[in-house]
Amino acid sequence: MRQALAEKQAREEAERQRAAAAAKVRLAEQKLFERAIGAVQPLNHAPRVELQVTRPSPTAFQQALDDQAALRESLSDEFDVSTLLDVDDQMSFRRPGIGHDVTRKLRRGDWTIQGQVDLHGLRSDEARDALGQFIRDAMRMGWRCVRVVHGKGLGSPGKTPVLKSKTQKWLVQKNEVMAFVQAKPAEGGAGALVVLLKGQA
Repeated sequence: MRQALAEKQAREEAERQRAAAAAKVRLAEQKLFERAIGAVQPLNHAPRVELQVTRPSPTAFQQALDDQAALRESLSDEFDVSTLLDVDDQMSFRRPGIGHDVTRKLRRGDWTIQGQVDLHGLRSDEARDALGQFIRDAMRMGWRCVRVVHGKGLGSPGKTPVLKSKTQKWLVQKNEVMAFVQAKPAEGGAGALVVLLKGQA
């Protein structure tokens, strides 16, 4: 027992001696540095004003990408819209349960147009994304009646209004869209649609 205690004390003493030796080396190195560079004094700094930097609010880039991906998946160009359109002198659409009086009022201009999106000249994928974003923004704003300008297709190959038919397909697939009609001549005629959106719950 005495031998173990003596060995422990010897180890502790050796450790103290090593620590003291290391401290002496550090002190010697510090003094060597001080002797090498001589006396020093702090640099004088001109008065400074600490500016408060306002960080921009975070942008939900991933959410925007997810929204666009969901939009591309949900809006199909192959959707057969012909069975859902009222084929008359002016193409129109009514969601099941929406009466004929709604489309009549839309044609007459009884609803005030609160905003519009112009898809004219955009590529198909750009127009689809722009339309989806516009509808989401319109719903957030609480708008009920909007105009979608798709153009008459006069600049398309063969003068075929490709974007017009695609816009109708996309709108029919959006649950927020209650009805739409071709705009009056003064509001775009065959190159635009007047769209009625679902009201806020």
